[in-house]
Amino acid sequence: DYQDVFVAAPTLVGQVVEWIPGWQWQLPTVICLTMFIGAMGKSAQIPLHVWLPESMEGPTPISALIHAATMVTAGVYMVARMSPVFELSEMALSTIMVIGSTGALLLGLVGIVQNDIKRVVAYSTMSQLGYMMAANGASAYALAMFHLTTHAFFKALLFLGAGSVIMGMHHDQDLRHMGGLRKVMPWTHATFLIGTLALVAFPPFAGFFSKDAIIEAVELSNTPGAGYAYICLVMGAFVTALYSFRALFLAFYGQPRMEKPESVHESPGVVLLPLVLLAVPSVVIGWFLIDPMVFSINGFFSHGELTSLYSHDVVGRLASHFHGPLAMMQHAPMGPAFWATLLGFIIAWIFYLKAPHLPGQMADACRWVYRVLINKFGFDLFYDKVFVAGTQGLSRVFYQFVDRRVIDDTLVMGPARLIRRAASTLRLAQTGQVSHYALVMMLGIVSLVIWFGFRYFL
Repeated sequence: DYQDVFVAAPTLVGQVVEWIPGWQWQLPTVICLTMFIGAMGKSAQIPLHVWLPESMEGPTPISALIHAATMVTAGVYMVARMSPVFELSEMALSTIMVIGSTGALLLGLVGIVQNDIKRVVAYSTMSQLGYMMAANGASAYALAMFHLTTHAFFKALLFLGAGSVIMGMHHDQDLRHMGGLRKVMPWTHATFLIGTLALVAFPPFAGFFSKDAIIEAVELSNTPGAGYAYICLVMGAFVTALYSFRALFLAFYGQPRMEKPESVHESPGVVLLPLVLLAVPSVVIGWFLIDPMVFSINGFFSHGELTSLYSHDVVGRLASHFHGPLAMMQHAPMGPAFWATLLGFIIAWIFYLKAPHLPGQMADACRWVYRVLINKFGFDLFYDKVFVAGTQGLSRVFYQFVDRRVIDDTLVMGPARLIRRAASTLRLAQTGQVSHYALVMMLGIVSLVIWFGFRYFL
């Protein structure tokens, strides 16, 4: 029971565990870090993130459901729900913040060089999960849950919008084969544009209220690593705008690059209706939820579900400066995240609309940077070489020595060979000559007589 755990957790403060002589760890830190490792795998935090892009091979509606709102957000929810425990370890909070902000930046950078439209959205998901986890590390648990909520709407919209594009393109997902789709897919374009603006946190769209507040909360945090996390999150705002508008421009603007432009068509109403239904909250949900979900004392979490120490209460400090959604929008140009987003939009506009030759030239001029990004910072290669190849090598060893030699050769075939050899030897006695059999019988009788004689008379 959560309440029993939360009541007992403070009694663990001061207790230590010593796995290695001379290395003492605070027990709350060990508990929180091991729980967070599970959350890292569940919510695709770097470096346990490589599974998420591969799962995009599934149907797009499944991606929209599982990877926007339910499964991958469970790790973020767990950390927030266990906030009374995590508050007992500043080291754990610092680790969560640093890993979350690092993933928000690095995984967004990888999204810039992806050409599969669904993979761009997938790396966007991992980047936004990094923002949520960084908010948890800053003890801004309400903001993490708020961004989780707003993100669910516009990320599901982007996934389903990508699915609509794929249907219109006859199941071609490559952005390099698209272009000019806004003329033939106007509804898909309009809703995908709304999702993009929400993702890049452009006011007044939903992502602005949650994402901007997270960046400000991390700036106010005094948890170690907050300065580094703040820089990563601001740079992440620039990267988010760059890869988001890159995908938008490559898919919907410019000249058509598909083989048969006349075959592209708008999706049917059964596909477009969910896009419209998701586009509306992607615009307005942040406006309506920021006060009751984050700042109101009588709001969603007013019964102590999410708690933080007074020294970590960045949400309370933000609340003293919150004067409503409209004032927050007016304040947006005062922060660096707004200008970082605008810069990302301008560079994407120049590179992918006005001068589409520039990305290729940049890739040639900075080949090593491009190679690092296209190889996803080497995480996938590392896992392939160490874990996949290592497991395969270990399997070959077990197959050759355990399976074939011990089990097959010794345990299975060994008795068979022994019986065959014994039978081959014994059958030599079967000569088919009566005189041999008579001799053996006489020898047997003599042996029995001698044995009985020694036993009864000696």
